[in-house]
Amino acid sequence: MKIVIQKVSSADVVVDENVVGRVGKGYMCLVGICEEDTQEDADWICRKMLTLRLFEDGTNPWKKSIMEVDGELLLVSQFTLHARCNKGMKPDFHRAMGSERSKPFFEEFVEKVKSSYKPDKVQTGSFGAFMNVSLTNVGPITIILDSKDRV
Repeated sequence: MKIVIQKVSSADVVVDENVVGRVGKGYMCLVGICEEDTQEDADWICRKMLTLRLFEDGTNPWKKSIMEVDGELLLVSQFTLHARCNKGMKPDFHRAMGSERSKPFFEEFVEKVKSSYKPDKVQTGSFGAFMNVSLTNVGPITIILDSKDRV
């Protein structure tokens, strides 16, 4: 499982000219699920994302987690994070989990994040839809977590 965390002052997702998710201070996260991912991968990503110290404490950077600053999360399913582009000109998406399995996996991940934090602080995009994502990246701070790289 891969996740791209972007620290934001605001972010939103629009589908067919309708805002389906919007957050203020917090994270906009692209969530990629691959064929081999398990609940253990989702648990690790959730825990790491919520406890990673990407916020300042007023004077020092890297001191507080999103939970400590009462931040918001926008989680957007993103199968293209598992694209392989090493051969030819067309990306290969075979490593990404198919939508029939990844949709419930993503929904369970969202519920895990909500139950581990605050449900009212978690928004999502629209799974499988063509989405327009807008954000104001703070820093810019962008972190990539891959559950396969954990020790």
